[in-house]
Amino acid sequence: MYFPRYRARRTRKTETLRRMVRENHLRVDDLIYPMFSAFGENIKKEIHSMPGIYQHSIENLVEEAREVHALGIPAVVLFGIPECKDSVGTDAYSDTGIIQRTIRALKQEVPELTVITDVCMCEYTDHGHCGVIKDGDVDNDSTLKLLAAEALSHAQAGADIVAPSDMMDGRIAALRETLDDNGFSHIPIMSYAVKYASAYYGPFRDAADSTPQFGDRRSYQMDSANRLEAIREAALDVEECADFLMVKPALAYMDIIRDIKERFDLPLVVYNVSGEYSMVKAAAAQGWIDHDKVVMETLIGFKRAGADLIITYHAKEAARLLQDS
Repeated sequence: MYFPRYRARRTRKTETLRRMVRENHLRVDDLIYPMFSAFGENIKKEIHSMPGIYQHSIENLVEEAREVHALGIPAVVLFGIPECKDSVGTDAYSDTGIIQRTIRALKQEVPELTVITDVCMCEYTDHGHCGVIKDGDVDNDSTLKLLAAEALSHAQAGADIVAPSDMMDGRIAALRETLDDNGFSHIPIMSYAVKYASAYYGPFRDAADSTPQFGDRRSYQMDSANRLEAIREAALDVEECADFLMVKPALAYMDIIRDIKERFDLPLVVYNVSGEYSMVKAAAAQGWIDHDKVVMETLIGFKRAGADLIITYHAKEAARLLQDS
């Protein structure tokens, strides 16, 4: 197959031809929309570093969830901003916690929408770390007990999927055992299997009010230089009976997405994180890029790398663009 007898441009000539030979496709069913539920009433607070994304009180979050469902987006993932925080994140596993109340409201008002819950402690602790602090660091095994209690409380409130994002060792097994022992063997676990200690999370800290009050999270989140470690992490979660695997962040880690997709047959989720979203918004505001084209090119890039599902703050925008295409 050599030029001039073979000409690759033949199948690029028209939009119809390009559509016919397109290898990867983005669908609205591939999208998951993150939402931030805040304690209080009549709250719709735009996150300064994430234009178009809001902290909502429950009644306003329900209204946006109706919009999400009407666009055909199948699922949301919930993050909570509680009234009070303490050293052990009590609100995370309280029956009356902000996320537990939000789940109940969503399942009552938008029952067809799949509700995924973030299972972690950082949004609920006064120190901003993802677990119990001992000797200046997060204690792994003490934290597992709290994560299991949090996941169980979410399931009891009506969550469809629990998604642990803490990166503690052994967390999938701990959650699976607790859920199974309490009558929730049907609840899937979407594991943040490969979560890097990333500077791309910056705006999320504003959104969830979860900035660590000391140190950083490098003792439990992964080193961005490591590839083989990601495969080991994912393999551990598969052995512990995770139902989905996730790579986070997505944009700078497409090689890792491909690695995980090629080695494991579980559904693969990627998280198009806050910093990735905000960079697109900032560049578009300056007129440096075409916002809509960059959004869609980025999302199809995740699909091409191997993603089955994409958690993205662009989900509503992408759903509308897909409707118009």
